[in-house]
Amino acid sequence: MTAAPEVTVVVPSWNTRELLRACLASVAAAANEAHLATVVVDDASEDGSADAVAELPGVEVVRHADNRGFTRACNAGLERARGEFVLLLNADAELRPGALRALLDRLRADASLGAAAPRLVNPDGSPQPGHMALPRLRTALAFGTPLAGLFRAELDRYEAAGFDYDRAGPVEQPPAACLLLRRAALDRVGLLDERMRVFFSDVDLCARLRDAGLGLAHVPEAEVVHHLGRSTSQLPDFVATWHADRLAYYRARFGARGALAAKAGTCLAWLGFAGRQAARRLRGRAAEPLAPTARALSTLLRR
Repeated sequence: MTAAPEVTVVVPSWNTRELLRACLASVAAAANEAHLATVVVDDASEDGSADAVAELPGVEVVRHADNRGFTRACNAGLERARGEFVLLLNADAELRPGALRALLDRLRADASLGAAAPRLVNPDGSPQPGHMALPRLRTALAFGTPLAGLFRAELDRYEAAGFDYDRAGPVEQPPAACLLLRRAALDRVGLLDERMRVFFSDVDLCARLRDAGLGLAHVPEAEVVHHLGRSTSQLPDFVATWHADRLAYYRARFGARGALAAKAGTCLAWLGFAGRQAARRLRGRAAEPLAPTARALSTLLRR
């Protein structure tokens, strides 16, 4: 009988074949740091991603017949996870040597932690800031809206301005590009909320971990290369999806007040967009049409 792994690595994949190969190569190289199992959930890729990695030793490939979104892909992998820890790892991320061991050591050293996140770097080795604070009601009125200047302190808080990525410490909302979770913590708070298709389900998970009294730690000695946004940049409706998922998060987190704040924030963002396009037209410059975004806004407001 095969012994249970210490860590199950869950990799959601969508049309990133070469990056997925590099990701799994980095996971294979980390096999000397822990006993691993790997689950790749391919979300109906059209570039042969699933076939390209299907024969790799120790890799289980789950194939979705249609694109179900990041959250459902993650959950499909989490449902198959075994062992004491689960590593959520984007297909566009690569573990550097020692990164997994450093994350494991941090969680094993402190039972109060539910998750640990590495330092993310760009492919050229430069720092990639990613940690944020959890959103509040007022955040929706500030982030990406014409009122940003009035809410500068709130935006600085939300964007974790001044966070020292060279120092270990607590974080509220680390990115899920690479996040090591204690399996017992995940069992306690549940899987990702599928009402958020692509965005904010990781934010919601971090909030639920904190609600359960479990900490999240930044581990700077764990370094992970992240090719930022290589999957999400393919979304044909990126902005509309982001706003819809934010609305789902705010409604789940804050109820009717949250839904109202998110909708108000989206309206403000659209007004800012419309104003910028009007200014471009007055200057004789090309401007984007307003009708498609107005229809998307109308759809969101009816949710």
